[in-house]
Amino acid sequence: MENDQILSQLPLAALRVLDLSQGIAGPYSSKLFAALGADVIKMEPPEGDIARRFGPFPEDLPHLERSGIFLYANTGKQGITLDIQTTTGRDLFLQLVAWADITVESFRPCMLDSLDLGYEKLLQTNPKLILTSITPFGQSGPYREY
Repeated sequence: MENDQILSQLPLAALRVLDLSQGIAGPYSSKLFAALGADVIKMEPPEGDIARRFGPFPEDLPHLERSGIFLYANTGKQGITLDIQTTTGRDLFLQLVAWADITVESFRPCMLDSLDLGYEKLLQTNPKLILTSITPFGQSGPYREY
């Protein structure tokens, strides 16, 4: 059986996921979508995902392209670098939102709102979008900004 045939038989093969998250929790969750057949696009800012700076690194030599944790959490994904604070980056981002079934993000609460890219704006672009927000301490409460 060809690889394409095997992938199309996985349970989430028809699902499209846009992963904006950084660190470990969000990227790991979208890695699970990819492992189950979803088409996942990992979107990074120009400076890259913060996890690229986390070890372990082969031979203990830090390098943005060799972070063990980053590579593990992002296996099976396509990648794109976008600056959503620019007009071009924002336009491309909204095209990806229109394509996606699910978007995973791990920004501080209200970060997307501050860029006029909050959930309501994303729903205008894609009314069926599911937005998953993963934050260390939730969307509200005294520790929401940590």
